[in-house]
Order: sequence, then C-alpha cells, then structure tokens
Amino acid sequence: MSFSVPKNVPSFSNPQRQIEDRLWASSGVTAKRSGIGGYRGPGGGGVLHDVQGRVGDLFSPNRAALPMYKDKPYAYAPSGRARPIYRRKRVCGLFMVVVLVLVWWTGLFAEHHEKAVIKLGQWGWVNRDSGKAKGKHDWLERRKRVVEAMELSWGAYERYAWGYDEFHPVAKSGHNMAPKGLGWIIIDALDTLMLMNMTKELTHAREWLSMSLTWDQDQDVNTFETTIRMMGGLLSAHYLSTTYPELAPIPEDDPGKPGEDLYLEKAKDLADRLMAAFDSPSGIPYASVNLGTFKGIESHADMGASSTAEATTLQLEFKYLAKLTGEKDFWDKVERVMQIIDDNQAKDGLVPIFVYPSSGEFRGNNIRLGSRGDSYYEYLIKQYLQTNKQEPIYEEMWHEALAGVRKHLVTYTQHSQFTIIGERPSGLGGELSPKMDHLVCFMPGTIALAVTGGLTEKESRKARKWTQQDEDDMKLARELMQTCWGMYKCTKTGLAGEITYFKISNPPLPESAPHAAPAEFDPDPEAEWRKDFEVRQFDAHNLQRPETVESLFYMWRITGDARYRDWGWDMFKSFVNYTAVEDGGGFTSLSDANVIPPTTRDNMESFWLAETLKYFYLLFSPDDLMPLDRVVFNTEAHPLPRFDLGPLFSTGWKRKERVPGEQKVL
Repeated sequence: MSFSVPKNVPSFSNPQRQIEDRLWASSGVTAKRSGIGGYRGPGGGGVLHDVQGRVGDLFSPNRAALPMYKDKPYAYAPSGRARPIYRRKRVCGLFMVVVLVLVWWTGLFAEHHEKAVIKLGQWGWVNRDSGKAKGKHDWLERRKRVVEAMELSWGAYERYAWGYDEFHPVAKSGHNMAPKGLGWIIIDALDTLMLMNMTKELTHAREWLSMSLTWDQDQDVNTFETTIRMMGGLLSAHYLSTTYPELAPIPEDDPGKPGEDLYLEKAKDLADRLMAAFDSPSGIPYASVNLGTFKGIESHADMGASSTAEATTLQLEFKYLAKLTGEKDFWDKVERVMQIIDDNQAKDGLVPIFVYPSSGEFRGNNIRLGSRGDSYYEYLIKQYLQTNKQEPIYEEMWHEALAGVRKHLVTYTQHSQFTIIGERPSGLGGELSPKMDHLVCFMPGTIALAVTGGLTEKESRKARKWTQQDEDDMKLARELMQTCWGMYKCTKTGLAGEITYFKISNPPLPESAPHAAPAEFDPDPEAEWRKDFEVRQFDAHNLQRPETVESLFYMWRITGDARYRDWGWDMFKSFVNYTAVEDGGGFTSLSDANVIPPTTRDNMESFWLAETLKYFYLLFSPDDLMPLDRVVFNTEAHPLPRFDLGPLFSTGWKRKERVPGEQKVL
C-alpha cells in the first residue's frame, strides 16, 4: 500500500515539547508492590502436570480488569478533640484497610484477581480437547485459550513486577535493566494487547509510557535488541493504533487528541539516541549505545566486532521511521550498512557472523543461520517486501544466499532423511556441523514468504508464472518445517531445546541427494526417527522462543495445510502443561525441557508476549487479520506496513560486479 507522511507531524525540536517530555518523566508515579504469599513448589511427578484447567471456564470477556494501582497517600486534618481509641479516625481507617485487604485477598469482590491466582489443575480443556479441528468455530475457541494465556501472563506481571524490565514468575519479583526501567516487557507487548483487544491492559500500559518512561538515562543498551523490541514495538503500536483504531480502542490516541503521537514521539526520541551507534569509522553500528550520552560503544568481546545479524537487522524499523518523519538520515544510515556488508563479496551470499565497525570487514569464518547470523537473511527478503518490491537488490541478495544455503548447509539425516540446515564453523571450506539452533526455524516460513510475497500458494500460482525454483523452494520450506516440528516431538515435554544435533552421514549428503522423511512421527520411544535427533544436557533449555510457531503461522497462511495449525495447537498445549507457574505466576522458561517434571529458569522472556503468544493467536485467527501481503513483521513479530518509496526515498547503492572466482572464500 502507498504510504504518506501523516497530516499532524509532531515537532520534535520544539522547546515546549522537550519541557513536556521532562515533565512527563519527572511526574511519573510507579506503584510499588510485592507479591503476597510464597511459591508452593510442585512436588513428586506432578510438578506441572496439573496445568490443565478451568481457565477457559473462569475467564470471560465480562470479567473486571486489574486495578490500575493509582492509590495515592492521603491524610486527614488533625482534630483537637480527645476521642476513645476505637473512635479515632486513624485507628478506624487502619482497621478498614486491614478488613479490605483481607476481603481482597479472599477474592470476594476482585474478579480479575481470580485470573492472577488461578492454580494448576484448572485448565480442563487440555484434557477435553481432542486435538483435531472440526471447523472454524473450533479455531476461534482455541484462539480464546491463547488470549487467556496472555491475560494470565500479563496479569501476573501487573501484580508482581509492574514497570520492571524482567519478570521472575516463580519468585514473583521483577528487576530493572536501567535505573528507571526501559519498558522492556510493556513496550514489547503493546501490539499484542492491541491485536487481542485487551483495552484495559493497554490503557494501563499507555499510562506507564506517558508518565514513567524516559530514555534520558546513563545506561548502555544493546543496539539491536533495543531497536527490534523497543523501537519496533513503539512503531508497531503507532501503526496499529492509527490504521486499525477498532483494535483495543483508546480515546487518547484518536486523531487530534493530545496522545495521538505518543508512540511515535517515544520512538523518535529513542532513535535519535540509537543513531550514535552508527558513528563508527566504517558505518557498521557499534554493538551498544549509551542512551544518556548519545555514544556508541563497541563490543567488549569478539575483539570489538559487532554481530553481523545485529548490524543488519535494524533496517525495517529505521526505514519506517524515516518514512513517517521524513528524516532521510535514518534511512541512509541503515542502508549504508547493507552496502558495506555486500561489498565484502562473501562467497555464495553466506556471511560470517561477525563484522568490525572499525573497518567494515568480517571477523572470522563462522557461517551459520543460528545466533548472530539468522536475521541478516530474514531482513533481506523483508526489506524487499517492505517497500512493495521496489528494491529488487534485496531480492537478488536473498536468492543468492538461499542458493548458498542449499549448496553448503543443507543435508539430510542418516536414519530418516530429515532435511536440516547445518553450520560451517571453520568457513565454507571446513566441515559441516549437524547443529541447528531453534533460531534457525524462522527459515521455513521465511522461504515460503519469499516465494509468494505473502499471497497464498494458490493465488501466487495464478498471479504469475510458477517456476521450478518456486516449487523447489516450497518443498524445502515444507521439509524444514517438519524437521523443526520434530525438534519438539523428540523431547519429553513436547517443547524444543535451544539446540538440536542431528545424526548425518560422513561425508554429508548433498542437497541434491534423494531423500524421503517419514510423513508422521511414530510416538514409540524406540522409533527409528528418534535416532536422528539429539538434545544435549546443556542445550535442553527452552526459552519460550517463537521461531517454530512463527513459521507454522506463515506455512498455514500460505499453503492452507491444516496440519500446521494442528501442530501449533499441540505445541501450545505443551507450553500450558509444562511452563505454567503455580499460584498465578504466569509462565516461565525452562532449564530442561527434556525431563518431566521440567526444571524452570524462573524468567518470562518478553518475546513470550511479543512473539510466541502473538503468533499462536494469528495462527488460530482468520486470514484477514494482518494479511501477509500488506504487512511485514519485524524479527520481534512487530507488524509494520508496506509502503511505496515515494519521491524522498530510493535505493541509494548498487552492488559491486561479481566476478566468478574472485569472491572471498571464507
């Protein structure tokens, strides 16, 4: 869709605006609360076996919202009369407070409190559900379960850690990453609250943003994480609140109202500070930025090199902000990074996972699509789609890289011929490691998205000439999707470990080798397919990551194959069964997902709210919610609009000519 600069562009340089910003920050009041009661740790073999319950029966759209924690201290004027102690207002007031606390704690009038203290063993639908979809109505019912999980997660955070950047569901406590907090959880979840129409919760979040959030802090932050989570979250909230005002409607952000540009203003302020990261000799961003001093900071590890994925996963966010504000510098800085990376002419489009800000050259030869490499490839095709396919340079880079993945990284397992994407730690001339991070599971959905551009497979076949390469790419996407699902099926909890190793032949089979993995996963503990999957003890943690359900969402939308929805539902039930916390703590990541009962890490990742639950919700939603041919999701699942380049923006660089045999061999 075409995109234009909004009518009411805020004046970010106006002195009055700066005074108001400082006033907001200084006048914020954050309620301090501590959890009531202790955690009753699960015992015996039923630690989280009881995560089964009545949430579906208790939760309803008519239940009251959590209190807004606006209580303010007050005092009565002193009286000169001497009264009996039982008639003194202070004593009576104290007595009433005690009574009210007791009544509140017993849950006699706080319906929403029930959500927060719901106990394990009350998710009865887990056992009642047959696991098979019967129609559209069933999927909408299942979507409600995801909303309930979001309400439980958010409610626990509100009760025990409101305003904090980290939440520990078991300890029921929070912690800040900066002196005044960065809104790490609140901002990351804004668009999820909007999509799920959680208006009261969104109102509370908006209040915190306007009253308590300030970026003016002497704090070092990771450039990449802060961009994709905080800036991406704010920009997505701006997009949804202006384009889809019916989603969790709040009068304060309506056109012409004082809060109309709150999300955009906060994003612009943050972006101005993050721009310091690009003040390096080469233009490759430093790994970190100090928000208060506007200073870029090189990595303290890796000889000062930045992660390649982190440096090249800032583009969607800064380009959209440039389009909104008309400030071309945002665009130019992140576009320059892509040129520097490509000028290195990495062989077959596969880039090492580190790059020096000082020179713009790669450090080392490690090639992988897991951590520090993954989202470079993701943002190639998404940049092409973001600007309505008007920048073919990024599509060209994507196809080159995917061909390189096929040539150097794809192979098949020894026993059951599952398709995997391995790693080349010593470069393309070194051995293939049969290791797949869970992060790699973004690839099936991304490959399918690249083939169809967001249309369904059926629509895409009709809209243009369908090539053999398209057919092969969709086949690869399906095979990788099955492998990623196998990473869940191979563990005892049904939740994937952080890393899975695979048994492969020596030498590894080439991508062109005949192969045929089993269509179904035999549940027999001694099944042949299990010999191909290995989750090592120190890799068995589950961080509530979204990559597999993300790809299931894309694969369902694009292929229409219902099994992807079924797999997603089974996965969601496993999260409910094994990661829910007793006494209304919400959900936690796990230290070991391959034992029952699983051991917990006592941490709720912000992407549990921002990505994992959002993708479950979209997977079970009608296809017209966030249509893939109109939006592009950043790597933190924040939806941003597609737009036309317009007169102000263009692709400001060209690729160097590739001479066969002269590309850098890594």
